[in-house]
Amino acid sequence: MSQPVLKEHSLKEVKKKREFPHIYFMLAIIIGVMTIATYLVPAGAYDRVQGEDGREMIDPTSYAELESSPVSLLGMLKAVPQGMVEAAPVIFFTFVIGGVFVTLRSAGVIELGVGKIAKSFSHKPKLLIPVFMFTFALIACFIGTPELAIVYVPVIMPLMLSLGYDRVTAAAIALCGTIAGFTAALTNPFTVGTAQMVAGLPLYSGMIYRMVCFLIIISIGMAYVMRYAEKNRTKPKEVIKPHALKSSATNRQKVAGIVTGLFFIGMIAGVILYRWDMVTLGGYFIAMGIIPALIVGMNSKEIAESFNEGFRDVLVGAMVCGIARGVAVVMNEGQIMDTIVYGISTVISHLPESVTVIGMLITQSVFNFFVPSGSGQALIMIPIMAPLADLVGITRQTAILAFQFGDGFSNILFPTSGYFMATLAIAGVGWNRWVKFILPLFLLWMTAGAILLVVANLIGWS
Repeated sequence: MSQPVLKEHSLKEVKKKREFPHIYFMLAIIIGVMTIATYLVPAGAYDRVQGEDGREMIDPTSYAELESSPVSLLGMLKAVPQGMVEAAPVIFFTFVIGGVFVTLRSAGVIELGVGKIAKSFSHKPKLLIPVFMFTFALIACFIGTPELAIVYVPVIMPLMLSLGYDRVTAAAIALCGTIAGFTAALTNPFTVGTAQMVAGLPLYSGMIYRMVCFLIIISIGMAYVMRYAEKNRTKPKEVIKPHALKSSATNRQKVAGIVTGLFFIGMIAGVILYRWDMVTLGGYFIAMGIIPALIVGMNSKEIAESFNEGFRDVLVGAMVCGIARGVAVVMNEGQIMDTIVYGISTVISHLPESVTVIGMLITQSVFNFFVPSGSGQALIMIPIMAPLADLVGITRQTAILAFQFGDGFSNILFPTSGYFMATLAIAGVGWNRWVKFILPLFLLWMTAGAILLVVANLIGWS
């Protein structure tokens, strides 16, 4: 009689042994490794000069070794709170998004919209996936804000669950859609715009080939997510079925819904026309949560408690943003960031011409682990990659595309990407679970990216 009990206990032990380490622990290990690296990797730096647009960039011919400045144990421990300070805008934005959408849900605004859409697509739910993904990709390819995935997930999550899809599917629609648009962007000012200005190319030139890249990349993403979604679709368990969702509303809720829609339109206009940063968007979203809640009649205590509930939901994601930033803090304090850049450029310069462009893609992907910022990478790497492309016979336009692909695809794989980890936290999806899902798509995208780069190089795209 005791055998089944022992067997169950044994299975639990095996499961415990195979449990994936917590993301805090993984990031702590990475920070520790980078700290050790400051004792082994020579310190060095490039001179910083002011670009034509007033932003600081590096002089690619100025690298020089410096006196070693390894990070102490206390410095390593300080890296986490310092990372919190540097990542404050992302952390604040994550908390605000969590609070706002719980408040809107409490006001019945999200439930109402979800009910109407779920009812409309209850017999053809599969169509929602490409519609949402293409829409999110299109927005990102023009305005370059993959961080909006943080906004999209709370909106589509109830709908996807109500239609029988899982949380990974909802997260994938937002993350894969936005990153496809961000990666093959047409007018992304943070990557394409910055990189072309630094490389001395006409702003947003080469758009036709990037459009081809965009269509190929988003098509691969949509096909992959749709296949996964249908394979893992079950009967709804986490929320009520589509026909039972609320599809009627009080007059106050209708007004609040219209106001919320206007807020979304205003957000897109603010990002496109006025280039709002995360701090500005954070303040804007606070108003977006409070005003509709007041319209439906929620009192101050109810609104405050709804925000608190949302803050709790995204706590881990917000913390990860700051901890991940600690990796870059250690590298900068130990002055090894520029040394790594110099080493990478040296390796690429010695590759055969036929594979140099693929080497650039891999290099940018690896470097994105340390600097998960599109504009930041452009200002660091393009001053090196552009003249290097000239030397090896690759067009600067192709080098910039390699930068786009390398920066983009890995943004939804590496745990040092703050907005990505925040989005997973809001979706309730663990990083280890996400990696199992995304790794095949990541490899597909990287392969497609390599082929597109080789073609661009062969046709002399400029």
